[in-house]
Amino acid sequence: MHKIDSEEQFNQLIQSGEAFSFLKHSVTCPISQAAYEEYIKFAEDFPDHNCYYLTVQDSRPLSNYIAEQFQVKHESPQAFLFKSNKVLWHASHWKITYDSLKKSREENL
Repeated sequence: MHKIDSEEQFNQLIQSGEAFSFLKHSVTCPISQAAYEEYIKFAEDFPDHNCYYLTVQDSRPLSNYIAEQFQVKHESPQAFLFKSNKVLWHASHWKITYDSLKKSREENL
């Protein structure tokens, strides 16, 4: 898992065309902490799958940029599956579970 802080870093990922998961995480929210723990388990079990995240408190401009670029209303926590400059899947709050992350990968890649 890698932390992303800038639009430049994010755009490099998007332009690569490769599939990756992305989590918007808040360090002050217990729901977000639960989602983050699920995301960590998923990333550990699928080391061949690229997993990235941002911390909303540190990277609010990037969080807003993603919402605007992909026309997906900002929520936190919020998980995405991107490939070829498209959002293939997204979920927020309690819908971010190990199983939902795994299923999104299986159904879309």
